[in-house]
Amino acid sequence: MTHDRDAAADRPVFAGWRIMRSDAGRFWATRERPFSQTVEDAGAHRTVDADDLVKLCQAIAEQESIAERTRPSLWMAR
Repeated sequence: MTHDRDAAADRPVFAGWRIMRSDAGRFWATRERPFSQTVEDAGAHRTVDADDLVKLCQAIAEQESIAERTRPSLWMAR
C-alpha cells in the first residue's frame, strides 16, 4: 500500500478518512475514528475499497450517509 504524502497529494481529501492505493492499483479508505457500535450495527463500515477514486468516493459517502441517518434516531431516543 502507498502511504507517502506525495502519493496522497493528488487524491481527494475526506476529513477523517485515510486513502491508500494498493500495489495492485486498488483504492482503499479507512476512517480514522471508528463509528459507534450503533452506526456499525446499522451497516456502516470503517474500511472500504473500490476499483477507482470515483467509486471510492461513493463508498465513503455511503458510509457517512448511514452514520448520519443513524444519529438522529439516537437523539430522538433520549
